[in-house]
Amino acid sequence: MTGGVGLDLIVPALALAAMGWSVPRLLFHVFPEGVKALILLGLCSALVMMVLGIAFFTVLYLAQGIDWSALLRDGWVAFLGHFLELGAISALLWGPVMVLGVASLPKRWREKEW
Repeated sequence: MTGGVGLDLIVPALALAAMGWSVPRLLFHVFPEGVKALILLGLCSALVMMVLGIAFFTVLYLAQGIDWSALLRDGWVAFLGHFLELGAISALLWGPVMVLGVASLPKRWREKEW
């Protein structure tokens, strides 16, 4: 990334927030209506976001010119541990947005009532 420190931080943060908003909305079409399903949808959304966070930060590392051999130098466990930590830290960005996205889904229910 070459846009300076501001853009190097803002663009990924906005991308993570947008993913945090859209993942529950996409999963909404798969899950049934109801409170239990809504809680399960929230948990599945968090899991999907963690996986997307790992992929997102891996792509950012590769885009900055770090090659796979450097990423995997300490093995797969260290690689996954590092990127899992980055995904968990990024939950500070996408977590609140995802919670708001999940909380807004019951108004789209057609069969069940909140």
